Amino acid sequence: MAKIRVAIAGVGNCASSLIQGITYYADGEHAASAGLMHPDIGGWKPCDIDIVAAFDVDRRKVGRPLEEAIFAKPNCTMVFQSELPASGVTVQMAPILDGIAPHMADYDDDEAFRAADAESVDVAQSLRDSGAEVLICYLPVGSEQAVRHYARACLDAGVAMVNCVPVFIASDPEWAEKFTKAGIPIIGDDIKSQVGATIVHRSLTRLFGDRGYLLDRTYQLNTGGNTDFLNMLAVERLKSKKTSKTESVQSQLDARLESKNIHIGPSDYVPWQQDNKVAFIRMEGIGFGGAPIELEMRLSVQDSPNSAGVVIDAVRCARLALERGQAGPIEAPSAYFMKSPPRQMRDSVAHDACEAFIAGEDTKDGVVAQVKMTEVAAE
Repeated sequence: MAKIRVAIAGVGNCASSLIQGITYYADGEHAASAGLMHPDIGGWKPCDIDIVAAFDVDRRKVGRPLEEAIFAKPNCTMVFQSELPASGVTVQMAPILDGIAPHMADYDDDEAFRAADAESVDVAQSLRDSGAEVLICYLPVGSEQAVRHYARACLDAGVAMVNCVPVFIASDPEWAEKFTKAGIPIIGDDIKSQVGATIVHRSLTRLFGDRGYLLDRTYQLNTGGNTDFLNMLAVERLKSKKTSKTESVQSQLDARLESKNIHIGPSDYVPWQQDNKVAFIRMEGIGFGGAPIELEMRLSVQDSPNSAGVVIDAVRCARLALERGQAGPIEAPSAYFMKSPPRQMRDSVAHDACEAFIAGEDTKDGVVAQVKMTEVAAE
């Protein structure tokens, strides 16, 4: 089969993990081992993803070969595939817009984020020139203008989009309509890691409801030492992230919690943690006879590989949607892979709907009825 031609916006830790993984899982032994939710989607394997363009603004990455740039500072994710083939891709200078938070320049040289002294490219034209079919948006949290710039470039160039960040494109009706009218699929918004804080918190929340317990209050506190957490020290950039994570958990409740009883969001930047994310979840509720229950858990996980394990599936689903002529938000993969999809589903339903999409059976009455039934129950 032909390769899936992919462009990447933001050559950070998540891009590094994804690109390492494409080569890592090309090894038949690794492909049969842990880490993949779907070794094959529509006949495409992870190694069938071909990165044909990359955009960034950091002086340490722009102008460098992609296979070198993914290991440049301030990237700090684990290296599990150090030997990579020559990509033939040079990282291009993107428009900065609001892609860099001002405080990012206030750290020492290892962490300090400064723009390259280069003229930005026309992203839409670069996408056309590269022949890209899918663009992955990996921009920093809070990059509202920059993410929309890439969304417009996808519309102009006829390129599908996988929006991994909490800037609402697929879940915004106006943007969704733009992609639908343009005949272009989009999967978004805000990537949900394989076994991350959000999917675990959602699962525990649903467990309380399914087992007859009333959740009174809950929090999720996250710390990490990668560039994502450094960027999120700017409180003004956190609004969409907190909304995305909070609503993702609220969607699993039979009755919404008051805002004072739910707190979910990044808590602090701890440099020595690097790409290790630590999440603390607490839940308090009431059970049989009014008896109280308290649950506390700590999750420690490598943040970027945890994300890449989902993105590698989302890209292949986006390519399937292109092949089938589907346009606008692709609901089932979005619900399964993303925190803020156009339509929230319970994770078990989203899983089944996504499997049906992959198999080409997503329009069958059984899947549609199951989704509708779950939505009615949630209401």
